[in-house]
Amino acid sequence: MSFPELFRCPIGLDLFTDPVALSTGQTYDRVNIEKWLAYGNLTCPVTMQRLSDTSLVPNHTLRHLIEQWLLANSAVFTTVPMKSTDVTLSALKHNLQFRESTTVTKLETLRIIKLLSSESSARQASLVREGLFELLLQVLFQFPMAEDAEIVELALDGLLNLSPSSDLESVNMLRDESNLVQLVFLLEEGNSRVKTRLCCLLEAIASCSLARELCLVLGRREKLLQVLVSLLLDKSEFRGLTEAALRAICSLCSLEANRNTAIREGAMDGLVGYLSSAIYASRSRNPNASLALATLEQLLALEVGKRRMSKMENGVMVLVKMVFRVPCDKGCSEHAVGALLLLCNDSAKARTDAINAGVLTQLLLLLQSQSGEQVKSKARALLKLLRAKWATDQGGL
Repeated sequence: MSFPELFRCPIGLDLFTDPVALSTGQTYDRVNIEKWLAYGNLTCPVTMQRLSDTSLVPNHTLRHLIEQWLLANSAVFTTVPMKSTDVTLSALKHNLQFRESTTVTKLETLRIIKLLSSESSARQASLVREGLFELLLQVLFQFPMAEDAEIVELALDGLLNLSPSSDLESVNMLRDESNLVQLVFLLEEGNSRVKTRLCCLLEAIASCSLARELCLVLGRREKLLQVLVSLLLDKSEFRGLTEAALRAICSLCSLEANRNTAIREGAMDGLVGYLSSAIYASRSRNPNASLALATLEQLLALEVGKRRMSKMENGVMVLVKMVFRVPCDKGCSEHAVGALLLLCNDSAKARTDAINAGVLTQLLLLLQSQSGEQVKSKARALLKLLRAKWATDQGGL
């Protein structure tokens, strides 16, 4: 079964899932054109016209045509009569569950599920009720990636689209040892797209209150945390993967019981490394700096976290540099000052390192800015804490 050329993205050559138009009138799949623009390209990939406007406009007409075409042609996947939406969903399930289904059939079925699952919350709810979320998890953990990585990618796309409409109880199958092993394997050996989607799935799991026990299981999985940290520190990886790995780590650390293991497996090193690259970068290059600092502040509330930070050559310096950035990021400032308060309260060395890194100037700039009272209150507390040390070294303020 071949798709009309009109339905294929000119960049990825795959079926459109979220078609958007540029100012040049050319349509691309959103994920592909966003990646193109993220790499610094300011031209239209097809026409090579320079873009004065990089805004993306959803192409609802094309998306509707693709959906209608797929549903009209879905009968080629199964012998089940296509007489209603419910029957169509049953046919999709049949194609994934039927052992004799070919790889091509599974691929086309997963493409339809991906498209339907991105349509509306009502459609997502109907797919979840039919058990598609759980079935996609089974595909993810039972299908050998070496046979066809695209099947794994499409299963993950469907899972991420459906996760807001699911209670995520189905993901408890991850507590099975073989599935945990497969998860870590996919994070290590998958391509960048698979790794990024898996990190997003981990973030969704860790953010769901009903999946708290599973989050604890994942947080105790040392190898899982090691791989996530390596993805965070690997600058050769796609930028979107770095951000996804960061959010996954921070979500797992949101549970206090996971923090000791996270520190032991290098989470703090990963967070400081991420922030180090954010110091001189634009906010768009490191959009989650505030989240990274908030997680560091949580980890520094533990003695093991403070000990780990004291062993980092540039840990305090990175925090000082994040106290006040232009333009001022209130979230970054508050968490950076909060983290320094925790460090400097117990450590004379941390106080000395902070002063040598220029924290006093940074705090004074922060106090003169338009930051909120809560941030300024923390800044004044840190200044008070450092005053005695500064007075000794400089002969008084």
